[in-house]
Amino acid sequence: MSTTAYTVSPIGHVSAQAGRFSLVLQKRYAPALRELDGFSHVVVLWWCHHVDKEEHRRLTEFDRPYRKSPARVGVFATRSPSRPNPIAATAVPVLKIDHAGGVLEIPFIDAEDGSPVVDIKPYHPCTDRIREVSVPAWCRHWPQWYEDSAQFDWGAEFVSAE
Repeated sequence: MSTTAYTVSPIGHVSAQAGRFSLVLQKRYAPALRELDGFSHVVVLWWCHHVDKEEHRRLTEFDRPYRKSPARVGVFATRSPSRPNPIAATAVPVLKIDHAGGVLEIPFIDAEDGSPVVDIKPYHPCTDRIREVSVPAWCRHWPQWYEDSAQFDWGAEFVSAE
């Protein structure tokens, strides 16, 4: 097993102000948006900086995080921000691209204002969508499509929501 450390540097940050969301890139990365027009969605890789603490990085299992989950769930079976490397991936629609300013306007993202963005990838159905998918019974009632997630009561799914 390699013990090599890797360096990941932010390319920008999430702006979440007054119900408006955007990905604001550092000026030097603005040219990287060239030809992104026409992609309706992107996958944003962002750093969960609010939980980037050693004790969170050591967590490998959680006591029942979801109401219908088993009593213990491994971190890799969750989307928890507490993980060995607190990297999150979120697919989002692109509303507008400001090439000169290096800004992507998006309708929403599950990141906090100021969350570091470490990469942006175009969403490609040929590589990002899978026809035959299965999930465990404890989360089978969750929405099957991104577009249906906004109406789903996610708060009721978490044990801590009581």
